[in-house]
Amino acid sequence: MLRVSLQLGLTSFGGPIAHLGYFERAYVQQRRWLSPQQYGHLVALCQILPGPTSSQVGFLVGLQRAGWPGALAAWLGFTLPSALMLYACARLTARLQGPLALALVHGLKLVAVAVVAQAVWSMAVRLCTDGATWLIALGAAALLLLTGGTGTQLLVLAGAGAAGVLWCRATSATSAEPTLSPQRGGLAAWLALAVFGVLLLVLPLLSWRFPHSGVALAAVFYRAGALVFGGGHVVLPLLRAALVPQGWLSDDTFLTGYGLAQAVPGPLFTVAAYLGAAASAHAPATGAASALVAIFLPGLLLAVAALSLWSHVARYPRVRAAMTGINAAVVGVLAAALYDPVWRSTVRDGADVAVAVGALVLLLRLRVAPLGVVLLCTAYSLLRALF
Repeated sequence: MLRVSLQLGLTSFGGPIAHLGYFERAYVQQRRWLSPQQYGHLVALCQILPGPTSSQVGFLVGLQRAGWPGALAAWLGFTLPSALMLYACARLTARLQGPLALALVHGLKLVAVAVVAQAVWSMAVRLCTDGATWLIALGAAALLLLTGGTGTQLLVLAGAGAAGVLWCRATSATSAEPTLSPQRGGLAAWLALAVFGVLLLVLPLLSWRFPHSGVALAAVFYRAGALVFGGGHVVLPLLRAALVPQGWLSDDTFLTGYGLAQAVPGPLFTVAAYLGAAASAHAPATGAASALVAIFLPGLLLAVAALSLWSHVARYPRVRAAMTGINAAVVGVLAAALYDPVWRSTVRDGADVAVAVGALVLLLRLRVAPLGVVLLCTAYSLLRALF
């Protein structure tokens, strides 16, 4: 589990939606550790929880595959590469400047276009198996593109569950197998909820008592990880509002960390390692570690609690039908994200279209490793900037 997740942590560029594509390729297509339905259930579950969706999915895959050691290994392998890179950048006060740096980021975003498109295609083939599920997927994508917003996404997933109950009763939907026995699963869920709630209440009180301390810094990141829906790009404005006006960081330092986070693989939440180190001049390693753990911990605790309930209720036919609808809607969510923001923020002209389509062909038809596609797209972007 550690080896596979470390490979993903070193090569998964493009943000949470792209990461789900990498996970689907590694865990479902290549190793068959999960069925497409099981993977779809995990994605649907984590989509409706606060916190980093891709890290939560990876953590639960590790939990299902190899228990608690597997869950920890999955999180460490996927998180540490980008966290260490961003910590090193904070220590070296690195800056992304100039046309070549911008070109490098643009090449990585072209990789994301291809990876998300591959994820949409492979998940649609597996999860949209009849007219009803295709209709749900297309409707979810259309609603998200017309309205947008995290609240809309939650409403779309809820509506897809209701549509599944009405239209997908006859569709086969294999529920995800419970990771833990009912007794241990229930105990783990209640313990996770208790720890989540206690930390959410206690850390702000301690930060009020000890302002500008390590505990106060951890409280900022824990609150952001506990209350944000929508992934890393949504949490960054919240972190800026909590860190910059309070004097933890300058605006320039914060924006530098944001830019660097776009250019490294792995979850965007690992920007906490950069920000924690930059905000803790006297103990940067401690600040980076505490910020990193604090921002991920609430989402992982909620994922453990939700998985236990999910495993119990998924035995009922109506719940399985609802999950079939939600799985189809996840395809629509991915398709909407492929257009906005991935395509709209990346593809600028016909040459970019050709490179993105070529990268997709390499992934789908020629089975080229994602790292090779990363190298090709970034090389194209750098050469274009030079010449």
